[in-house]
Amino acid sequence: MSGHAEVQPVGVLLRTWRERRRYSQQELSDRSGVSTRHLSRVETGKARPTPEMLVHLCEHLDLPLRERNRLLLAGGYAPRHRDRHLTDASSAAVMDGLRALLDAHHPYPALLLDEYWDLVDANAAVDRLLAGCAPRLLEPPVNVARLVLHPDGLSGRIGNLAEWGGHLLRQIDHRAERTHDERHHALAAEIAGHVEKAAGRRGTSPPTGPVLSLDLTMDGTRLRFFSTSAILTTATDAALAGLHLETFLPVDEATRRWLESSQGPVAVTRGGPGGG
Repeated sequence: MSGHAEVQPVGVLLRTWRERRRYSQQELSDRSGVSTRHLSRVETGKARPTPEMLVHLCEHLDLPLRERNRLLLAGGYAPRHRDRHLTDASSAAVMDGLRALLDAHHPYPALLLDEYWDLVDANAAVDRLLAGCAPRLLEPPVNVARLVLHPDGLSGRIGNLAEWGGHLLRQIDHRAERTHDERHHALAAEIAGHVEKAAGRRGTSPPTGPVLSLDLTMDGTRLRFFSTSAILTTATDAALAGLHLETFLPVDEATRRWLESSQGPVAVTRGGPGGG
């Protein structure tokens, strides 16, 4: 889970996550109501925590669901959260609902991404924007962060590449800091390289509007979008908890008219995580 193969004692894992969150034992005690003496005994292996205590501490440490399972397993208890593939029948109603949101957002672009920014699904408006990208970047699993910033992807058409790349990098860095997942750190390093090159080539400038827009040139038309992001705040399945819905809306009338004109051919191959 999260790039860890070794099995560690529950006390070591608990201390590791406490230190990652930059909490002293006293701070975690104040937040959780568990005495510092008991926390110390658990971390040093002198006391065995109950499953209820571990679940309680996971909440106050804001652990990802997979790490909560890992902590429970290290303590000798059954995991509490399922981690099933997105195509599993148990998730069908949720996935159908999310895909209905993608379709309802048309003709404006909308994407469903997993926790690593790999494409799960998208509506037809996204396909039109991806015309001209290198076919290898459009083969599943399609990593949208890479697709946006790669020289053979969308980067050549983005007018504010350094600013938008920095926005993406901050999101990935934040996720990596929360999860301490090796895949997140690797993606952050890759994206940081693209952002550094973009900043050196074009320089950076502060946003001039009320929100940071994605400035993209298509068919000779300058398009400007602002984005919103939504997550499943009530997910109890680890795979579903990593999903996020990214939607884009036009900033100006020219963008709205372009989006509402006839759609082009499908450019991206479906079949990534959870894809049909």
